[in-house]
Amino acid sequence: MAINKKTMQAKKKTAVKATKSTPVKKAVAKKVTQPAKQKQVEEEMLLQALRGMRDILPDEQPYWERARRVLTHAATEYGFSRIDLPTVEFAHLYLRSIGDGTDIIDKEMYLFNTRGGDKVALRPEMTAGLCRAYIEHGMGVLPKPIKLFSTGPVFRYDRPQEGRYREHYQANFDMFGESDAILDAQTVQLAFRVVQQLGLKNIEFQVNSIGTPETRKDYEKALVRYLESQKQKLCLKCRERLLANPMRILDCKEDKCIQLTAHAPQSLDYLDPDSREHFKKFLEYLDELELPYSINTRLVRGLDYYTRTVFEIRSTDKDGKNYSLGGGGRYDRLIEGLGGESTPAIGFALGLDRIVLEMKRTQVKPYHPPQPKVFLAQLGEMAKKKSLRLFSDLEKNGVLLAESFGRGSLKSQLRVANRLGVEITIIIGQKEALDETAIIKDMISGTQETVTQEKLVESVKKLLKANQVLTIKDGPRENRFSAADQEDED
Repeated sequence: MAINKKTMQAKKKTAVKATKSTPVKKAVAKKVTQPAKQKQVEEEMLLQALRGMRDILPDEQPYWERARRVLTHAATEYGFSRIDLPTVEFAHLYLRSIGDGTDIIDKEMYLFNTRGGDKVALRPEMTAGLCRAYIEHGMGVLPKPIKLFSTGPVFRYDRPQEGRYREHYQANFDMFGESDAILDAQTVQLAFRVVQQLGLKNIEFQVNSIGTPETRKDYEKALVRYLESQKQKLCLKCRERLLANPMRILDCKEDKCIQLTAHAPQSLDYLDPDSREHFKKFLEYLDELELPYSINTRLVRGLDYYTRTVFEIRSTDKDGKNYSLGGGGRYDRLIEGLGGESTPAIGFALGLDRIVLEMKRTQVKPYHPPQPKVFLAQLGEMAKKKSLRLFSDLEKNGVLLAESFGRGSLKSQLRVANRLGVEITIIIGQKEALDETAIIKDMISGTQETVTQEKLVESVKKLLKANQVLTIKDGPRENRFSAADQEDED
């Protein structure tokens, strides 16, 4: 009996504790969740792009379309195969290839951890990803040189400014497997061809050679000795670079640093014999091609993977101001440094945002897509149903046409046709839908005829051909609309 009483007392105590603790837990839960709900309600939704990001709107697309077409055409002509790379890569790929002490690694790269714990990055450039793909997919067995073309967005958490965004677009042309200087010259030739076909003028290439990693060590020692003696004249950022990556000081845009480095030791004086000969042949090829270039001994292309040839593409305005459009160079050690076989390589990247901005500044004509010469108008529900099929039939037969299915008024649709400047308008009303016919109206002469829907495609093509012959013979003719046709009933 004693044991039963003790057991009952223990159960009662446990029950009391549980009863007392339950309300406390609920109260705590309310205190924790209530502010969270309140915060969620009060959080403001910002309907705007992030700083440094932006939309490329339809009115800008004609410039981008011209750039895309020129790039694709150039890649085809020069024998480049397209490759599309992922936007996200393992972070160590860039940490290993780009190098410590660069602005990209220290300040500009978007780094984050996935839910699985992988440390990844939004690509800040494409060359490292290209080399990773080259190794991963065993491209080294392909006939040399292997030419790859890629384009897409890259991301850098840099200070946004004119023509520079945190999400911006690049086009890359890269060649693997050959070390001959003639490929360096062909790379510059291709870059010049692209910017020239984009309509850009006053283009100049700045070239230099930074030698091999071995000879660069001696050059860096000489450069550091020179800069240490005048350290106080450097900007704050370059004082930091002096310890981490002194060659990046040569690329500084601050006036006082530019003046200071004008008399700094030059990388050309520290080249090994092979690099010197390579650079000499490269310049001879450029002279043979009569490409516009100048030697810039301060040009280093601040990424660690570059070797020997480096170059930049610049446009100059009437006031002498330079605009950098892209650049590149050799990276003969990068694939080997990432774990692949020794593979010489050279390539360049174009900043498409800067190029489009330059196209606008110099008033380059954007791409104008072919305009429709035929307009399909309809009136009534049955005519709408027939129009969808007829639209498809004409489109399949290569007839570029427009429509305004959402408008009910025929005069309103004819007004749209006039604004588009079409040569032919096809009209289908309730009667035509029942009879399976269509009215073909010549918008130039003002004449019209009724044909069966079965012969519609043939009749439209015949009239377009006749109008083309007359245009060549007599010159352009104006569209003829009656005043009633142009009135809007809506």
